[in-house]
Amino acid sequence: MKRILSTLLTFALIAGCCGCRRSGGDSDNTRTARETKTTTAKTTTTTEVTEATEATEETEEPSTKATTKPTKDDRGTTDPSDSDASDPSKSDNSGTPGTITDMTMLIFDFPQKELTDDNEIREIIAEKTGVRVHESYLTGSTAEDGVDVLIASREFPDLISAGSGTQKLYQENCLIPWDDYLEDPQYANLRNFYSDKEWEMFRQSDGHIYWCNTQNNNYKGKSASRTHNGLAFWIQVRVLEWAGYPLVETLDDYFTLLEAFYKANPTNEDGTAVIPYTALCESWRYYAIEAAPQMLDGHMFEGNVMVNDINPDHPVVESYDTSETAKRYLQKLNDEYKKGIIDPEFADQDFDQYVEKLQTGAVLGLCDQWWDFAYTTNFSFEAQGFSKLGYDYVPLGITIDSGMKNHWDYYADTETLNTASGVAVTTSCKNPDLAFQFMDRILEEDIHDLRMWGIEGVDYEIGADGIWSRNQDMRIQWIMDDYLTSHACRYLYLPNYCGYREDGINPRRPEDSVSEFFSNKSDAFIKCCNAYGYTSYRDFLRSEPAETGPWYPMYVYTNSLTNASAVSTLTDIDNLKHEYLPKLVTSDDFDTTWKKYVKAYIGLSPEVYFDYMQKKLDEAVKNAG
Repeated sequence: MKRILSTLLTFALIAGCCGCRRSGGDSDNTRTARETKTTTAKTTTTTEVTEATEATEETEEPSTKATTKPTKDDRGTTDPSDSDASDPSKSDNSGTPGTITDMTMLIFDFPQKELTDDNEIREIIAEKTGVRVHESYLTGSTAEDGVDVLIASREFPDLISAGSGTQKLYQENCLIPWDDYLEDPQYANLRNFYSDKEWEMFRQSDGHIYWCNTQNNNYKGKSASRTHNGLAFWIQVRVLEWAGYPLVETLDDYFTLLEAFYKANPTNEDGTAVIPYTALCESWRYYAIEAAPQMLDGHMFEGNVMVNDINPDHPVVESYDTSETAKRYLQKLNDEYKKGIIDPEFADQDFDQYVEKLQTGAVLGLCDQWWDFAYTTNFSFEAQGFSKLGYDYVPLGITIDSGMKNHWDYYADTETLNTASGVAVTTSCKNPDLAFQFMDRILEEDIHDLRMWGIEGVDYEIGADGIWSRNQDMRIQWIMDDYLTSHACRYLYLPNYCGYREDGINPRRPEDSVSEFFSNKSDAFIKCCNAYGYTSYRDFLRSEPAETGPWYPMYVYTNSLTNASAVSTLTDIDNLKHEYLPKLVTSDDFDTTWKKYVKAYIGLSPEVYFDYMQKKLDEAVKNAG
C-alpha cells in the first residue's frame, strides 16, 4: 500500500496497494452501495493479537449481480473456516474477541507522515476497539486520476476519504450506504455526530447517505478554538508594536499602516529588503487576490458567491466579482502598486517563490488562508529565530468601511458542513459492520482523549484544579516527527470532535487550551496579545457571531457541480479573473481596464452559473423547512 499509493501508476499496482483479497466463498455476501448492479471486492485484514500466520493468497474475479439495498442482517459474516481468515494479509469478518482486524484507508488530502507499524497509541486503540486502521495518502496524482484508477481496477481500500473524487465513487456504485447503521441504536455515537437535519444534507439523489465529512468543525459543547484557519488579511506583530498597537478597522487603515512602517523600516535587521504586501495569483490559489471583496463586505467566506440573507426566508445569491466593493478593493491595490507597496513580482510568482519570500520575514502583510502559508512559515521563523523579532503574523478583521460588522470567524463559531466529500466505507470492505462499529467507538471520550491528547503522564498532566496541560518535554515530543509517527495516532480523517470534553473545562484538543496556545508563541506575539487583551487569533478578527443558513457554505455546491452549462460558465469566469485581476492591479489606467473587465464578464453570461447556485440555495432552504 505504501509503495503503490505514492504513484498510482499502474492498474496492477493499485490492486496490490489496497490489500484487497477475494475468495469464492465471498460471492453470497456480495452487496450493493445502491439499489443497482455493483461489483464487490472484499477488503479487511485480520491479525491474531498473539500470532500472525501466513497463507497463500487466493484471488478470483469479482462477482456482479443485481441485489436490493442491503439490510443489517444481509451484511453478515464470512465463515471463519474460510482460508482467507488464517492469513493476516486477508480479510476476516469475525471481529471476535482476541483478534485485531486491520483495515486500510486511503486519504486524498494533504499528505501526512505515515505511522510506524508499531505505533503505540494506535495499538492501544486497536486493543480497545478490535480494529487497526492503516492510513495512506495519495501523492503524485490528482484525486480525479486516483479515483479513475481505483474504479478501473474495482479494488478499493476499506475506508476512503477521496476529496473531490467522492462523487465519482458514489456514481460508480463503489460505496456502502450508511442508513441502516445510522438508524441502529448500536451506532448512537455516530448518529449523534450530526443532527438529523445535518445528516439529511449528506443524503444523495438515490435517497441514501454514503459519507460524513470529518474536516468540519464539529463541536461538543461550545467552540474552544484559538486559531483562525480561514481567509484574512494578515500582518506581522512587529508592525503593530511599532505603531503602538492601533485598532485597524478598514482596508485603508491597513495599507496606511504598512506604508508608514515601510517608510521607517525599508530593510530588516539582516539587510533583507522589506516587501510591504504580496499576493498569490497562481492556479487555484488565486483566491488570495480574488476572494477579498466578500470578506471586506463582512461576509463569511462562501467560495465563488455571496449570499444576501437580509430576508432569511428568501436569501439571494450575489456575485462579488464586479461589485462596488470589488472595484474599490482593486483600485486600492492599484494605488498601492504604483506607490511600490505591492510586491512587483506578485502576478508571476509561483507558490514556492511566495513561501520562500514569507520565510525570509520580509513580507509585512498578505491576504491568504492560514493553512496555506502559516505552517511552513512558522517553522521557518522558529528555526531562524525570526519569531523573537516580531515576524509572526496575526489576522485583522478589516472591512471596506469603518463601523461594519464582519462574520469572518466561521471556522471557529460555526460547524462548517461540507457535504460534498468525507470518509466513506467502500464496497471492498469485507466487514462494514466492524468499520462502522469502529467509527462509532472512537467517538467515545476515552478513545477520543487518546487520539487528541495521548496518554496521561506521558503526553499530558492533570493539575489539582483539573486542568490538562503539557510540560515542555511533552511539547517538544509532540513536534518531533519520530515521536509522532511512532506514538501519536489522531485519525483526523475519521470522525472527531472539537469543543470541550464532558468536564466542560478542558478542550478536546490540546492546541485549543490557553496554556498550549501560548506555550510555543514568541515574546513578541504574547506582548501583542496582552496589549489588546486577546487570548487567541480569533480575538484579532473582532468577528460578530452569526447563525449560518442551511446552505452554508455555498462552495459545497460548486465543488459538486453536475450541470454542464454551469461548469463551463464558471470555468470561463475563473479564466477571465485569472487574466484581469493582475492587470487591474498593475494597470496604468485602472478605470479603462475595469470597464473592459466588466464588459468581458457580462459577455460570459454569468447568470447561467449564478442561477444554478440560486437553485441550490433555494433547495437547501426548502429542505431545511
